[in-house]
Amino acid sequence: MLIKSHSISSYFHKLNPHFPSRVRVFPQLTSSISSLKVVWRKDTKLDQAIASDKTYKLCARVVKEVLNEPGQVIPLRYLEKRRKRLKLSTQIKTFLARNPGLFDLYRDRIKPKSEPVPFIRVSDRLQNFLEEEKRIYSENEPLIVAKLCKLLMMAKDRVLSADKLVHVKREFGFPNDFMVNLVPKYSEYFRLTGSPGEGKSFLELVSWKPEFAKSVIECRAEEESRLTGIRVRPNFNAKLPRGFFLKKEMREWLRDWMELDYISPYEDVSHLDQASKEMEKRTVAVFHELLSLSLFKRIPVPILGKFSEEYRFSNVFSTAFTRHSGIFYMSLKGGIKTAVLREAYKADELIDRDPLLEIKDRFVEMLKEGWRVRAEQLTLRRETVQRDMEMMAARSSESEWSESDE
Repeated sequence: MLIKSHSISSYFHKLNPHFPSRVRVFPQLTSSISSLKVVWRKDTKLDQAIASDKTYKLCARVVKEVLNEPGQVIPLRYLEKRRKRLKLSTQIKTFLARNPGLFDLYRDRIKPKSEPVPFIRVSDRLQNFLEEEKRIYSENEPLIVAKLCKLLMMAKDRVLSADKLVHVKREFGFPNDFMVNLVPKYSEYFRLTGSPGEGKSFLELVSWKPEFAKSVIECRAEEESRLTGIRVRPNFNAKLPRGFFLKKEMREWLRDWMELDYISPYEDVSHLDQASKEMEKRTVAVFHELLSLSLFKRIPVPILGKFSEEYRFSNVFSTAFTRHSGIFYMSLKGGIKTAVLREAYKADELIDRDPLLEIKDRFVEMLKEGWRVRAEQLTLRRETVQRDMEMMAARSSESEWSESDE
């Protein structure tokens, strides 16, 4: 029986902080990890899941750019100069026309004596969304704190670079100001050292939180045990996509590897050999937990690579995503390698939804409202043009009849 991963907020309140440690006996695996090769296979459905977010992310980048400006306004021509960095393929005016409702266009002076030029500022509709965003962050603050604790608890020495965490805030759904406003608010959990932004600041875990030290997989096994009355051993859900086949040697290796006892990503593994199968089991557990904590249950591989030292990843850590193709998918969409958690998706639909995704849903609703208004305006213009053409044709026809009667 397979139980779907619960969103973090739901299983948090059911965690039992007291659970016994286990003595493990590992079977011997005959093949070395480095010698095992799996051919990468394209998954069009999961690639589509990534591609479908392209417009949303593009609009979010432009909004972020304007919000970071003093007064949240910017001259249109200044934003035009940043098109390449924003990865915009069209001119800013075209982007604004295609996505109405995000900004208002007005004229102002850059300098007191200069000529007025076009500026853009946050629209009332976008301002309403930003207020909704604050509400959602506030309601889910316990979840955000728990995610941050869990990220630190998996790390070596329970410490992570503050600047790296700021860089990945959008992957996990952290608010922009979490390091400034949220971290100091929870001094019983976190300690910030150094100066953020200079590359030498670190976030430390002040105290270990037993209630957070359970992975999604362990919680899933406990839930299944509760429902069935039979003790279920924690392990990964591995299901190869249709048409995907492995060579006999790889099938046998994976079978034996799956029989190894699950090693929680929150356990101390300093005694394990980096090249051992047991360490691979733990590394896959860390990948699984990190992807489970992420908003979209997927993270670009280069971002994961930034934390190689903190999470004890090997130099060739990315090969694990293809070696364990029943657990993960390595997408190459957009020219960027992205690790995707298979069990979180059904075809191209995300089924294991993070509560913080409500922010994205509200943003997309706002975009769709703007697109709907634009479509109505375009339809009205086409109908007006069509009526004008019909009237002109009718008048021309009347004129011809009048001339023929004469």
